[in-house]
Amino acid sequence: MGETMEQGQYYFERAEDTGLGPVAQKPPVCLYLEVTNRCNLFCQTCPRTFASVEKPADLSFERLQFLVDQIEDLPIAVLHGIGEPMINRHLPKMIRYLKWRGTRVLFNSNATLLNERLGRGLISAGLDEIRVSLDAADAETFVRVRGLPKFDLILRNLKSFSTLKKKLQVKHPEVSLWLVGLRETIDELPAFVRLAHELEIKEVYLQRLVYFDDKQGSQGVARPEQALYGAMGEKESALIREAEQLGKELGVTVTASGATTPEQSLLPRTKDKPWSLCRRPWTLMYITANGNVLPCCIAPFVERDYDRIILGNAFEKPLKEIFNSPRYQAFRRALLSDQPEHCCEGCGVRWSL
Repeated sequence: MGETMEQGQYYFERAEDTGLGPVAQKPPVCLYLEVTNRCNLFCQTCPRTFASVEKPADLSFERLQFLVDQIEDLPIAVLHGIGEPMINRHLPKMIRYLKWRGTRVLFNSNATLLNERLGRGLISAGLDEIRVSLDAADAETFVRVRGLPKFDLILRNLKSFSTLKKKLQVKHPEVSLWLVGLRETIDELPAFVRLAHELEIKEVYLQRLVYFDDKQGSQGVARPEQALYGAMGEKESALIREAEQLGKELGVTVTASGATTPEQSLLPRTKDKPWSLCRRPWTLMYITANGNVLPCCIAPFVERDYDRIILGNAFEKPLKEIFNSPRYQAFRRALLSDQPEHCCEGCGVRWSL
């Protein structure tokens, strides 16, 4: 489930190993399709809680079909962005169409809307994976980080979904739990692993916090003082080791987003590598519910000047034309240089898929 280290290298190879240039030689192998930018939580780590950069929108089935049909062979589709995918009532229909095309389909969700009816629809459609962003091991912490008292509801939904899968005798969609590594929540990582075991979930992901690191200041709990990235102490390392060992004992894999280990995901940059080069500008396209094409799913979390990260609009021009447009080529050229665009400087590539 999720991306293995070997699979992850597809996105994270260095430029000197791949001969990358400003022009992408192949079409994207992955589309991030924001099926909605609406959400029912107020997460303190998410920019949409504090500002609206695009008009509220749901992606229609017809527009999703229009987008994916432009790529003959699409290995992966990720149906999330800044919003809760399960809000879109056409979600099962979208998944079914993508599976008919032979595409692996997954998305992140808060699972608050995962009732039995929707669960049956997702299973029937052939969904491969749900990544549940929980961010806490208890109800009190959940409210502090995610804004509303929905912790117990999510646990009930996940338990019911596990029961439904057993009843239907299916293994998919696989489910994983995700925790953003905050200084105030890293203590809960071992308990988070135990919770996953109780929910019969076999994978836990530690996700690095990113934030607006500029003169305008940060928002919510997405603040530099909350970040563990580059600020790991022995206490944090010990907690990660404890969680990994507990995971081995309970049969829960503890890993990190971005094809790396939990501890590696929080290590600082080195002087000779101020940032890690990724392949996302060559291998994927991120399309919002309004059609805007962004470099990746991380960019909206680290770039306050939203217009700087828009590379085109997929409802106005073909994907092929946008993917090698002068703007896209300039973005790649900057990433290959010693002066990447601001959104890349704030990433470090290890944060998230």
